[in-house]
Amino acid sequence: MKFIKNIEKPIQKYRLYSQLLFVLICIWIGVEFYYFIDFLENGNGGNFYRPAGVEAFLPISALMSIYYFLLTGTIHQAHPAGFFILLAVIGVSFIFGKSFCSWICPIGFISETIGETGNKIYKYFFKRTLFLPRFLDYFLRSFKYLLLGFFVYAIFFSMTVYSLKMFLDSPYNIVADIKMYLFFADISKFALYVILALFVLSIFIKGFWCRYLCPYGALLGIVSLFSPSKIKRNANTCINCSLCTKACPSRIIVEKAKTVVSDECTMCLNCVDICPVSNTLEVKDRFTDKKISKKQIALGIVVIYFVIIGFGMVTGNWNNKTTAKEYKDLYKIINSLGHPRSTSDIDKLNKEAEQNK
Repeated sequence: MKFIKNIEKPIQKYRLYSQLLFVLICIWIGVEFYYFIDFLENGNGGNFYRPAGVEAFLPISALMSIYYFLLTGTIHQAHPAGFFILLAVIGVSFIFGKSFCSWICPIGFISETIGETGNKIYKYFFKRTLFLPRFLDYFLRSFKYLLLGFFVYAIFFSMTVYSLKMFLDSPYNIVADIKMYLFFADISKFALYVILALFVLSIFIKGFWCRYLCPYGALLGIVSLFSPSKIKRNANTCINCSLCTKACPSRIIVEKAKTVVSDECTMCLNCVDICPVSNTLEVKDRFTDKKISKKQIALGIVVIYFVIIGFGMVTGNWNNKTTAKEYKDLYKIINSLGHPRSTSDIDKLNKEAEQNK
């Protein structure tokens, strides 16, 4: 049988462009949020402006808002941007698999960059790539699902519609983004050591945070299992070179799969790019078996994400309704604002909600 060489251009350059775009957006939001905090601290300086995009870093509050919407049909206005950002992330992951992690997520980009650099250093000194044993890898991967399970139980099984509203209305939730900023601005030694430990582990074990600890990734991994877009391998033209498996950052054994169905596949398309034989590894609609080109995937991911976010903007559900005076008043007492830390605290919210009905 004559094999036709794969001459399709790789998509990795465009994936890098996408990652850099979202990193720059995050930096822009970070700078704007810094000036927002400066406005709260100085009182008279500057104009009141809070970048709503910062709510991308409040996924738990956004998940609660989605649950609240499912129960009431109402978009809660404490963090409406977070609601649409999480919907966009889930939407992208449903259509194109866990692609958010490898095309959009800035943490994923940083983790990938650290891992690639660390892998080159390790290979230089030890002439091999460092991988954890499979049994240990599977065990550690369960941790992110345990974290996700905790959040799902705490939100979907422990909270009523009334306690949800009380939490979402609470001063703590309103200033959760500010508290997050202050946490990193005045970071404790313990938190700093944890971040450094994760950084070091990510050098030696590629994607340590994303693979083993990120509950966001666990959620998207589950959603991606229902995605119609899957990488398929043509066994008739495959030459069993194993390059696809070696190229996969998620350690999926692509060379043995007819269809790649994995919660770890991030649709990075490294395996498709590196395959030396034309029409052997392709992304296809699992129901129609129609090929989806790499450029369609790249464009589709970005378009779906921004269309959903744009819908939130044009419908007036992007910026919250909290006034400058309310923010200033809350900022004065921000150190005294806490949040529920256990199911017993959530039970208290439920009881208070029932009493206020």
